[in-house]
Amino acid sequence: MKALVTGATGFLGQALALRLRKMGWLVTGTGRNLAIGEKLKKAGVLFIPGDLSRPEQIIPLCEGQEIVFHCGALSSPWGPYRLFYESNVLGTRHVIEGCQKVGVKRLVHVSTPSIYFQFKDRINIAETDPLPRKMVNAYARTKWLAEQEVDQAHREGLPVITIRPRALFGPGDNAILPRLLKANKRGWIPLINGGKTLIDVTYVENVVDALLLCVDAPSSALGQKYNITNGEPMLLIDLLEKLFQQLGQPLHSRNFSFTTAYSLAGMMELFSNTIRRGKEPVLTRYTVGVLGKSQTLDISKAQTELGYQPQISIDEGLERFIDWWRKQSCNT
Repeated sequence: MKALVTGATGFLGQALALRLRKMGWLVTGTGRNLAIGEKLKKAGVLFIPGDLSRPEQIIPLCEGQEIVFHCGALSSPWGPYRLFYESNVLGTRHVIEGCQKVGVKRLVHVSTPSIYFQFKDRINIAETDPLPRKMVNAYARTKWLAEQEVDQAHREGLPVITIRPRALFGPGDNAILPRLLKANKRGWIPLINGGKTLIDVTYVENVVDALLLCVDAPSSALGQKYNITNGEPMLLIDLLEKLFQQLGQPLHSRNFSFTTAYSLAGMMELFSNTIRRGKEPVLTRYTVGVLGKSQTLDISKAQTELGYQPQISIDEGLERFIDWWRKQSCNT
C-alpha cells in the first residue's frame, strides 16, 4: 500500500508514518520540521518538506498514492486567524484537490473535538450533538471550516472518513504532558476548583489504530465523523497525581476559582495583544476553560462502526511516556 501522511513531522503524523513503515507500507511524509524529517528518512519514509498553504507543494504529493492521511494542521490556543486559515482551511482544500485529481481510494481526515467546546460542562458528547454557535478560538473555527471542505468533497464523490481524537499523549508529546511537567518544575500547576474537572485523554498509538481502521472501514463509514478517546474519563487531579506519582516527584499546584482564573487570563490576553505584539500569553481563557470545565466524548459510534477498542490504557500510556521522558532528559 502507498500512503501520504501530511503533518508527518507532528506528534500524530510521525507516529502514524513510523507504524505504516513497520507494516511494510510505502510511505511519503510531508511537513515543515526538517530535523524530524531526517529521522523519518532514516526509518524508510520518503520525506518531502511541504507547507499546507502552498498548493504547488501539496497537490503533487497525492500523485500515485492510494490512501491519504491528513494529519497536518496548525494547532495552538493562540495566534493570528490568518495563519490558522491558511494551514487548516486552505491546506485541507489543497489536500482534497490533490486527492480528487488522482482519485485516491480514501482520504482519512484528522479533525478535533475542540469544535465542541463551550465554557460549560459537557459530558459524553456524541458526534451529532449541537455545536456552539461561535467556536472558542481560531483553531476550532478553522478546523470546523476544514470539516465543511471535507463534507463538500464527500458530496462530490471523494471517499473520506473523519476522526476527532481528544488530547493526545505518549512518547513524542511536546504539548500536553511536557507543559504540565515544566510548569510544575518552574513553580506550580494552576488548578481550577481543585482539579475536579472530568477529562478525556488518548494515547497516541490508539489514535493510530483508529486511523488504520478507517482504511478498511465499510463504505457505510464514508462521510462519517468519529470521536476517538481512551474511553477512560477521569478527574484532572487524578491524572496529575498518577503522572507525578509514577515520576516520583511531588505535585506542586495552586488552586483558583474559575472566575478568578478566567479574569486573570483575560487580562493576560489583553496585555499580549496590546503590549507584547500578539505573543502568546502564559494563560489563555481557552486553557482556563479546558482546565476548569468537564468535557468527555462518547466513542460508541467508533466502537460499533469502526471496531475501535483502545489497546493501551492510560496507566500503561503514562508508563511509556515517562520512560521516554526520562531518556530524553538524560540525552539533553
